Amino acid sequence: MYVYTHGTPFRRAIEEGLLDPNRIVQLCIRGALYNGRESDWGVRQGIRVIDIDEFRSMGIENVILEARRVVGSGRAYVTLDVDALAPVYAPGTGTPEIGGLKTIEVQAMIRGLRGLNLIGGDVVEVSPPFDPSGNTVLVAATLMFEILCVLADNISKQKRR
Repeated sequence: MYVYTHGTPFRRAIEEGLLDPNRIVQLCIRGALYNGRESDWGVRQGIRVIDIDEFRSMGIENVILEARRVVGSGRAYVTLDVDALAPVYAPGTGTPEIGGLKTIEVQAMIRGLRGLNLIGGDVVEVSPPFDPSGNTVLVAATLMFEILCVLADNISKQKRR
């Protein structure tokens, strides 16, 4: 029996044969784990996991190149969990974790997806009640706009073919 929670959509999609784990990249994973098996499962399935330490040592340009290599020319979907950002940029999430990304780093990574066969995207884990300033909503909406710009560029190029 599977347990479905907000933290298991990719695992369940892989288990149900809906996603090819060899074409999945998880970026900037950080924070405490319940046990070592949590991160091992995805790696064993073929997911390319780039934790925050590897991200920092690789640099944005190399991370983008690696993500593009893994995704390849097939259809791709980008999902951005807002808690990938440092809480100073997006405190309005259920699982804030220090040591995250800057907004400019996320913008660069999204823009680095231009030219991929992107078919959709989303920004998740935004919880406005946790951020009375409204900054998290602004950040999430702006990053979704960035994703939509990359998506629109791809659709435009497909229609010209």
